[in-house]
Amino acid sequence: MSTRTDSFSERHIGISQLELAEMLATIGVESLEKLIQDTIPESIRINHWRHTENALSEHELLTYFSTLAEANVLTKNYIGLGYHPCITPSVILRNIFENPGWYTQYTPYQSEISQGRLEALLNYQTMVSDLTGLPVANASLLDEATAAAEAMSMLYGVKRKKDRKSQANTILVASGCLPQTLSVLQTRAEGLDINIVVQEVDSMKITEDVFAVLVQYPDVSGAIHDFQKLSQAVHEQKSYLIVAADLMSLSLLQEPGAFGADVAVGSTQRFGIPLGYGGPHAAFFATKEEFLRQVPGRIIGLSVDAKGNPALRMALQTREQHIRRDKATSNICTAQALLAIMSGMFAAYHGPEGIREIAETIHANTTELAYQLEKSGYTLAHQHFFDTLFVEVPDADLLVRLKEQALANHFTLRFTEEGVGISVHEVSSRDELNELAELFARTNGQTITPLNGHAEDLPAKIPANLKRSSPFLTHPVFNSYHSETAMMRYIKSLENKDLSLNTAMIPLGSCTMKLNAATQLIPVSWKKFAQIHPFAPSEFTQGYQHLISELGQYLCEITELSGVSFQPNSGAQGEFAGLMVIKAYHKFHQQAHRDIALIPSSAHGTNPASAVMAGMKVVVVKCDEEGNIDEADLRDKVETHKENLSCLMITYPSTHGVFEESIVGICELIHENGGLVYMDGANMNAQVGLTSPGRIGADVCHLNLHKTFAIPHGGGGPGMGPICVNDKLLPFLPNHPLDENPREYGISAISATPFGSASILIISLAYIKMLGAKGLRDATEYAILNANYMKSRLAEAYDILFTGKNGHVAHEFIMDLRSFKQQVGLEVDDITKRLIDYGFHAPTVSWPVAGTIMVEPTESEPKAELDRFCDAMLSIKKEIDEIESGQADKEDNVLKNAPHTMEEITADNWSHSYTRSKAAFPQARLRKQKFWPSVGRVNNTYGDRNVVCTCPPIEAYEEKLEG
Repeated sequence: MSTRTDSFSERHIGISQLELAEMLATIGVESLEKLIQDTIPESIRINHWRHTENALSEHELLTYFSTLAEANVLTKNYIGLGYHPCITPSVILRNIFENPGWYTQYTPYQSEISQGRLEALLNYQTMVSDLTGLPVANASLLDEATAAAEAMSMLYGVKRKKDRKSQANTILVASGCLPQTLSVLQTRAEGLDINIVVQEVDSMKITEDVFAVLVQYPDVSGAIHDFQKLSQAVHEQKSYLIVAADLMSLSLLQEPGAFGADVAVGSTQRFGIPLGYGGPHAAFFATKEEFLRQVPGRIIGLSVDAKGNPALRMALQTREQHIRRDKATSNICTAQALLAIMSGMFAAYHGPEGIREIAETIHANTTELAYQLEKSGYTLAHQHFFDTLFVEVPDADLLVRLKEQALANHFTLRFTEEGVGISVHEVSSRDELNELAELFARTNGQTITPLNGHAEDLPAKIPANLKRSSPFLTHPVFNSYHSETAMMRYIKSLENKDLSLNTAMIPLGSCTMKLNAATQLIPVSWKKFAQIHPFAPSEFTQGYQHLISELGQYLCEITELSGVSFQPNSGAQGEFAGLMVIKAYHKFHQQAHRDIALIPSSAHGTNPASAVMAGMKVVVVKCDEEGNIDEADLRDKVETHKENLSCLMITYPSTHGVFEESIVGICELIHENGGLVYMDGANMNAQVGLTSPGRIGADVCHLNLHKTFAIPHGGGGPGMGPICVNDKLLPFLPNHPLDENPREYGISAISATPFGSASILIISLAYIKMLGAKGLRDATEYAILNANYMKSRLAEAYDILFTGKNGHVAHEFIMDLRSFKQQVGLEVDDITKRLIDYGFHAPTVSWPVAGTIMVEPTESEPKAELDRFCDAMLSIKKEIDEIESGQADKEDNVLKNAPHTMEEITADNWSHSYTRSKAAFPQARLRKQKFWPSVGRVNNTYGDRNVVCTCPPIEAYEEKLEG
């Protein structure tokens, strides 16, 4: 029998039974059951849930995952294809990857309490910029393939904007590009009407219809091409060159910026990030300054705070999709911040000499292996390479024997019909390479002499004109922390600047910052999960196969849908995938003309951006005064567009935090007129066990596993956005070019690997198995309870914008702060920055309604923390009242000047009309434990007008600030 001591549900849900009674009394309902009945429409409530799994204790869960891990086989892995075994320095593994001070942070929208991760991401941008030789880099994208797709989309838009008469819509893709990249490009190109032509590099002709060329450097077979002439030809046609590069190789090879690349993309995985069966890994994107304002994703930039001190922030178009919606150039909303931070720290720990030494060792080992293979009678496809060899094997019988011998000896290589690809890496030992060389020799009836470690005596394999001559990683941050003590202290100094879930609740509406339990995360670091290649043969990945299948089954039960794809590695990618599946369905039924996406005005900005990426036309549906879809307007739009209606995109409960009563009828209306329903899964935390996407009538939904299913946000990523579909859409789920059994009608790839960021699926499966059926349902009920409790406490001081018919909200609620601007001149930011002085991260600001904040407490916060936040907001209301009454100055007050730093509070001079104590310690509890922001309020406008997004020398900072 389970007891409280081993019940994960008791540990995860923060409310005790005694507190439950107090909270229900505050709300004014007699039971939790009654609250749920009054909140969720009866027509869609689940009475008998398909999911019946009993909960595992934390100990039982770890035992279960140990069994799964043992079903994976650690091979001697030389597959390559953009993924390489590498070493994660222990100081980074322990102090970042396994540290809740780093993995529970939210996206740094509140710059003042995010300076640590912002600095770490600026380091990452600088590393990428240095190694690629391009001046601008963003703070990471999802994977190499999607980064290449973003480059294609960006340059297509740039070309059309620069030359409005141009009809150029073709991108030439080198045949040596990674197969997964080509597949993702094909998916993205379909929605944009871009024509993809695959050609050999040497035979490319840059005609006037070509807007860009994509090449791989080195290419999939290891060849190193000289792209100087191609670059000139591309630019003579006023087109653009995209280079997909191996970042490690760029410490030895000429950087892409030096031969004219307009964009460089790739992965930083081999900079200390575990393989994890495909992710998460941070992709890089670097470009020229002229494209700065078109760069997709997030860019970290330098600005100043209220006192003129340097301060970092997210710059420029960081949330452009929420502002520009269907006019946005990208739907990217998630980075891979945690992994980008780790790879930047890898560069800081090793420094330029260490990185070059790793690359030289890899190259030397590859050179010696090449020599041994040739001595054994094999022919190499290329004589110039960095780390990858392609062995030509025209003898089919020999090729079969090589594959059999390799697998029998647990070597995983890349086998094709033409031969064998071998990618050497940081972890390759001389003994293992000798064993591999001997295997090839023996299979071909030859013997070899062991490698002797004297690659310098062999012919050079990097052409002299393609050797790197320029310096890189020259900034002090890459030359100061090479001992473990120094690195540990640097990491800790940055961590101390950031507010994470280990500091306080992060009450972000729509973002669901719940407990990321340690037990869920522990297996992610285990070798037999962390060191599995995404393209390893299935017989070596049975543990992952079982894990993925089981999680997929659970998600289908939870959503009451039929099938799932784990490819999308972010929520926005899930949206795009779902829409492309809908598009494929219509095309299959000879209805390809259906291209209208109806989207409520309250929808996430990524919804219309994703629809445009999928090649759909967005028609906005109005919302009524209660925040619900305006049904009259919806019917009018459906009638107008019924012949071309593709889908309705809807969030449920609504973006306004309300369960709309008419949702079933809305879905039926769409179906009756030939359309399908896409449900945005951002608010699934209010559905699990109580209702479902399938029950309301959705055909497809994405699930933010980094929200509802407890994957940590990691300071802005990783995320996972798998899609669940019903029977009619099941045949069209995404394929992958390396699938062993592709679907006949499946769309091409959405991301670089078959299961997205597969290693973090462990976390969500653990969450589901430890909660069990009852715990999952309880978690949803308590999320709704906590939101209604906080709403009830705060309604006495603040206007609550939307509620359901019985006066309740779902799992989140919106507080209207707009009246304070009229009354006392306060902006919403004045209130949210003041929350920092109380030790809290702000709720979601000015979305979905400008001038409001949206609060989501989640189920895992204890009542004491809910009360601390409510008490802080009520205290701030009193501070607002003091301004209104004239007791506090209208300009010089604690809200306008918030947040207050320790430096300001302890300064010799104090010029404010209020006391230091009132500024820093507005509540007695803060005198015992206080989180201090490291900078004052950041000047966003200054940062956008004076963009600095890499780490220049200190003198340059000073010059910029003086200017």
